[in-house]
Amino acid sequence: MDQTVTASGAPGSFADPGASGSGLAAAPGPSAKLTVPGAVRWLRRVAGIVPFGAYVTLGLLLPMVAVAVGAFQNNSGGFTLSNVHAATHGVYLHGFEQTIILSVVTSIVPGILGLLIAYAIFTAKRGTILRQVAVTASGVFANFGGVPLAFLFIATLGSSGLATQWLTDLGFNPYNHGFSLYTLAGVVIVYMYFQIPLMVLVILPALEGLRPAWREAAQNLGARTWDYWRFVGGPVLLPSFLGCVLLLFGSALSAYATAEALTTGTIPLTAIQIGSFLNGNVIAGQENIGKALGLGMVVIIAVAMVLYVALQRRSAKWLR
Repeated sequence: MDQTVTASGAPGSFADPGASGSGLAAAPGPSAKLTVPGAVRWLRRVAGIVPFGAYVTLGLLLPMVAVAVGAFQNNSGGFTLSNVHAATHGVYLHGFEQTIILSVVTSIVPGILGLLIAYAIFTAKRGTILRQVAVTASGVFANFGGVPLAFLFIATLGSSGLATQWLTDLGFNPYNHGFSLYTLAGVVIVYMYFQIPLMVLVILPALEGLRPAWREAAQNLGARTWDYWRFVGGPVLLPSFLGCVLLLFGSALSAYATAEALTTGTIPLTAIQIGSFLNGNVIAGQENIGKALGLGMVVIIAVAMVLYVALQRRSAKWLR
């Protein structure tokens, strides 16, 4: 026996809105047809995500797949683990270690300093004007990097920099006491320039999410300022703070131009090593090691972002 199934003409569906039948037992009728109004409604729904989907596919997914595939290929296109083995040993392993040390230091220290600055802005009197100025300045500083930032610090704290000459005239030459702008410690100082403003930008909304009623309730119950931050404000703010620190970690991990321009590749950072492969500075037969290094960076960033999303979801429950 032939049976005809009809679709309920739900708004936005491809089904004919005038098709008969409702409920569990639909009356027999003509089969569902694609109508022009239904198609237009569906296209309007998906049109907003098409540009973003194309951007993510072309700028993220396809390059990531190409890197992942190339990391396990030899020069003839066959499968091999030699690239991954080389990327996790020797100078490349040292590069990962230096990169992670740099990222950890330039995420924790700016995270703490940025939190203190943001809290000072949050609690300041006449905070509206101060907040606008601080947010604008932080946005400018957080996006200032690369060759201009490296030149700024070389002209200021380099061996012949302005601040170095001033200190030398005062009888203290920092370069005679172990300091150098072109070492890992120097790169840490330079990264502070844009990491601290970035922390201010991302932690301010979390501070503003702390409800004044919580503090008033704690004070009514006899809690001191330390008690409020220990039992109320601190636990609520901690997931957001850790999430912001992870965001700073990812920012420092992926930074390339500033360190490259400042040190000209003398510090074995993974991003600089990948840049050397992209520039063709490789030994014959090791072209795909750069892709293995890139795969390692993708894995580290993926782990950091998964933890970041988990922390953000936890903090969102309290800061809505």
